[in-house]
Amino acid sequence: MLSVKALFTEYPNDQGQIVKAAQNVTFDVPEGKLFTLLGPSGCGKTTTLRSIAGLEKPKSGEITVAGRTVYSSAGNVFVQPNQRAFGMVFQSYAIWPHMNVFKNAAFPLEVGSKKYSKKDIEQRVMRVLAAVGLDHLADREATKLSGGQQQRLALARALVMEPKLLLLDEPLSNLDAKLRERMRFELKRMQRELGLTTIYVTHDQSEALALSHEIAVMREGQIIQIGSPRDIYERPNSKFVADFVGLTNFVEATVLAPENNEGGYRVESSLGQLSVVSLEALRPGEQVLISIRPEDVELCENRPDGTNVIHGTVDFKVFLGEYLDFQVKFGDRSLLARVHPSLKTPVGEGIYACLNPEKCIAIRDDVALKKAA
Repeated sequence: MLSVKALFTEYPNDQGQIVKAAQNVTFDVPEGKLFTLLGPSGCGKTTTLRSIAGLEKPKSGEITVAGRTVYSSAGNVFVQPNQRAFGMVFQSYAIWPHMNVFKNAAFPLEVGSKKYSKKDIEQRVMRVLAAVGLDHLADREATKLSGGQQQRLALARALVMEPKLLLLDEPLSNLDAKLRERMRFELKRMQRELGLTTIYVTHDQSEALALSHEIAVMREGQIIQIGSPRDIYERPNSKFVADFVGLTNFVEATVLAPENNEGGYRVESSLGQLSVVSLEALRPGEQVLISIRPEDVELCENRPDGTNVIHGTVDFKVFLGEYLDFQVKFGDRSLLARVHPSLKTPVGEGIYACLNPEKCIAIRDDVALKKAA
């Protein structure tokens, strides 16, 4: 559906210095899927989205949508934004305050190059308002809508043109935490039900994990890793990805030897010898980081059977309702463990940790950036 190839976008900043906003950005999005560009501020994700929309002209590369080339440096093609017919929702919803809900949603149909009859406009508008759950508020003034309702109205206005591609630039960032969580489910439902091919930009890793079919993690204009939410979270390919997407423990280690033919290795670490896995082939003697998610640090008061069992002392713990965070010391090293509140081990008492080798991921520091350099 969408294909972005070798996209480079650069522009001068206020000091006249060249900012490399997108560097060799390449990805494909199948029809009906939601693809997220995830990364910190200034990583190039919004620039990439704006390049797809036609709001910025890249330096080089190619963008095609449903077989139609909308940008190609080699072919000297640049289709104007209004001729791409994509739907777009910005961080600020840009709702017209002097119009009611119906008029806001109808606006793109009334000003577009294609002419619609009054009946066609009414049918299209009411259909999209029903899809976002605002059909009963069609006559309400836009200024009297809640934040969540304004967000859904902005979506309706983007959908009314029945776009081939929907572009969302941090559309939930202005909502409070509870409303943002509710709207995640609403967005996911609508995207799946309507089969919308969607590009979603966010710096919020929880949003990305909850909404996406696939995620591209970006840093300094480059895509560091592309994968499903589960792959990105459970199999990060660099320290940056592991640290940016969720909480993790990093343990420095030295590779001793391969342990099996399925990416398993034996390493020496500050926690002792551990069995771990790696996405890439490692050499004996190589220095690596072991990423272990807090929920994968399994704590037991009695010594369990299994591999990677280590003994430590509860340093402190924090009750967070649905789970407990334990800080456990193993010699000079501490690990954060996220466990069920039923575990009552007091601070200062001994405890065992069992680390599943499949959840102990050996990575090279920023391997993806080194490869791209």
